[in-house]
Amino acid sequence: MKVNIDFYTDYELESKKKEYNEFLEKYQNKIKDIVLNALILNDIDINNVYLGIGIVTPKRIQELNKDFRNVDSTTDVLSFPMYEKEELRYIINCEEEISIGDIVICMEVIEKQAEEYGTGFNREMLYMVTHGICHLLGYDHIKKDDKIEMRDMEEKILLKVGEI
Repeated sequence: MKVNIDFYTDYELESKKKEYNEFLEKYQNKIKDIVLNALILNDIDINNVYLGIGIVTPKRIQELNKDFRNVDSTTDVLSFPMYEKEELRYIINCEEEISIGDIVICMEVIEKQAEEYGTGFNREMLYMVTHGICHLLGYDHIKKDDKIEMRDMEEKILLKVGEI
């Protein structure tokens, strides 16, 4: 299984671009492992997977949150899946690259959460990528039972890649 990720940012501040690039340089392979293990743990057998991961400003994530969820506030991560959970299981033995969607993360929110939770920036970023991937694979946390199922999958993925 091949995983292609397009990493992008809308930051114009050089300090934020530098911080983002340092994170990517160190964790790009770990992020691919997270995606790969999420697919495997969910019995999704797509030969050639593509997704985008964007790091955006608080202003931009607030705009996206308002436009797509009708919530006028910043947030840590948004996911834009291309398929429903059941649809992904039927995409097998396809030679072409299949896009499963995009994840958009706000570094400033992650920095605050990392401090608040005591997890550290890099660990919090990897968790948000995992959280976003779970959303792309059809998980949700609106209902209590769904939240338990999603948290369980997040833990399995992070354990598999050595982040727990």
